[in-house]
Amino acid sequence: MEIDTALILESLGAARKFADPEGPLPGRMMAASGVLPIPPDQIAVVLFCLAQDPEDSLRAKASTSLENLPDNVLEAALKAPMPGAVLDYFAHRFETDATRLEAIALIAAAADETYRFLASLPHPAIIDIVSRNQTRLLRSPELVEALSENPATSGATIDRVLEFLGISSDQTEAEPESESLEVPEPLADTESEGAAVFDPDDVKGLPEDLMTEDDEGGEHEEPDKEKMVSLYAQIQDMNVMEKVKLARFGNGDARAILVHDRNKVVCTAAIRSPKIKEPEIASYAKARNLSNEIMRIIANTREWTKSYQVKMSLATNPKTPLSSAMKFVNYLTDRALRGIMRSRDVPGQISAQARRILAKKGKI
Repeated sequence: MEIDTALILESLGAARKFADPEGPLPGRMMAASGVLPIPPDQIAVVLFCLAQDPEDSLRAKASTSLENLPDNVLEAALKAPMPGAVLDYFAHRFETDATRLEAIALIAAAADETYRFLASLPHPAIIDIVSRNQTRLLRSPELVEALSENPATSGATIDRVLEFLGISSDQTEAEPESESLEVPEPLADTESEGAAVFDPDDVKGLPEDLMTEDDEGGEHEEPDKEKMVSLYAQIQDMNVMEKVKLARFGNGDARAILVHDRNKVVCTAAIRSPKIKEPEIASYAKARNLSNEIMRIIANTREWTKSYQVKMSLATNPKTPLSSAMKFVNYLTDRALRGIMRSRDVPGQISAQARRILAKKGKI
């Protein structure tokens, strides 16, 4: 993060004298010890400024004091709206300490860049706080990107983010939620002033040939290779928010590309698109090059799994969660079970389950 020491010094008011680079060196050296008659948050800010000082010995002493702030001073400081650069320093300093990171995440003055860093960490409680801050999500595609790339981000969190972006889900996973926290709205700081805010309903700028549906239903067909390359080229430079919008308003060709996107938010937006059609679901249920998360969503959506063909595809697709695939095997015909029993293209547990069902029926 870019550090504007002069601006940070201005925020100190009367305490600026302890860190002013134009002040006497002996006074600044004394201040660098961290023993100062000012509030804890100001001590942290003074030491942070001194840690940027051009004088080597002063900078080293201040850095040591900052890294070793007493717990009581640090805890009080992290409840105050310190400058964003100082909060960013503490976020990186305590990246393994979920309790202190939670305090930082709940400070509205934290910069979006800091929030993006927090969103990349493997702390479920922090991810929960970040994902509930709608204002930040709508103004920062990079924040949505960070959340979606974090392996610790749950499917329920992805659904919540998509709901903010205009794509709601009728089906959600039953997952343990972290304690509900009141997440403050960002203050009117220099970063948020004039920042572009994502409008989920604005379709301006979306490629026209990815908006018009070519078919009226019936069997879903993949676009030919040449057309797919052309469409892919139009999509690849979009950011995550634009891709989500395209997943919501675009046509089947757009969804056929976006459902393969490596970004969890984007591919989930494609499979949860309100415009998606049953033939598409039937096609995706057979696909073996989609993510496990997409197969989980299909398998857990009751409306889609009413179709026998979808059940059959999910039962035999190695990407389907095993517990779901085992369940769908029970709905298949004896003829299908015999095929599965002999197939080398399905997981061994599924073949064994098909054999057990037939044996129980006395069919083998």
